Amino acid sequence: MRFEHRFRVKASLAEVADFHSRSSNMPKLSPPPLIVRMRRAPELLAAGDEMEFTLWAGPIPIRWIARIEDASPSGFVDRQEVGPFASWRHRHVFARVTDDTTEVLDQVEASLRRHWWWGPVGLAMWVGLPLLFAYRGWKTRQLLERDLL
Repeated sequence: MRFEHRFRVKASLAEVADFHSRSSNMPKLSPPPLIVRMRRAPELLAAGDEMEFTLWAGPIPIRWIARIEDASPSGFVDRQEVGPFASWRHRHVFARVTDDTTEVLDQVEASLRRHWWWGPVGLAMWVGLPLLFAYRGWKTRQLLERDLL
């Protein structure tokens, strides 16, 4: 399965890359009613780092460990090591449009687990990706463009 979402934000490429490298920003990008509780992650993410968190989808706790790969000023990959999917690879790409505008491209490739519980949970999560990433785009713009308001 493949999913892609893109949006633009009025912020420099460096500001967007810095924002996304901070593990503390991940919970801010999750729409209600999802709740993200960080368990373990360095403040600044780099290649080889792991993020461990619990994603609460209502009363359902979903443990997730992601490994950061291919980190650079133009993006990074987070790959699920532990979680609800058989595989999950999320590529974050940041591209300069102008000095003060950056395009953010999210590309997700995933496959569902063949499991009586995690298969349907993963499918429900997959179906919700358009809403999740629309929220993430809105919230990223809100947080990075706040000085422009």
